[in-house]
Amino acid sequence: MAEPRNRYSSVSLALHWIIAAAILVQVLLITAHESTEGPLSGQFVMLHKSLGVSILVLTLARIGWRLAHPAIPLPASMPRWERLAARATHVLFYVVLIAMPLSGWLATSAAGRGFAWFGLFDWPLLPVGGGREAAGRFMDVHETVMKGLYVLIALHVAAALKHQFINRDNVLHRMIPLIPRRP
Repeated sequence: MAEPRNRYSSVSLALHWIIAAAILVQVLLITAHESTEGPLSGQFVMLHKSLGVSILVLTLARIGWRLAHPAIPLPASMPRWERLAARATHVLFYVVLIAMPLSGWLATSAAGRGFAWFGLFDWPLLPVGGGREAAGRFMDVHETVMKGLYVLIALHVAAALKHQFINRDNVLHRMIPLIPRRP
């Protein structure tokens, strides 16, 4: 009988960490945009939009990979409520990682403000209208989802640290290759 997997695949790890790094860069880009003016500020926004739709595409790829390659079973020692919370958090991450770039793309489309994906080609606008008013509503959704993302990230990191330092159950080892597996 084959030994059960104790670590996510290289593809799962790469998608997880690339998306995580991209989210961090997104925060830095918007912070830079808000603290500058003129053409440089606009460049930060264009990079933010390009990276945002890239996160959307990567998230869809990650969902496809996950459907084809189910998650590693959680430790048998985990209480049922923790298992449910872990699964719910992961589903909510997928929802947020789709809703956030999609709401930004909808806002850009409603405002009729196209952008070139990393300056390489024009990214298509979605067929929505409504002008600035609709764009503002989509941006309200975008900002609300952002706050939800911050909550999910805090919960995710707190749970990972709990598993590493309190439960000591190798959960963090599954996603961070540099952490040695405990016996």
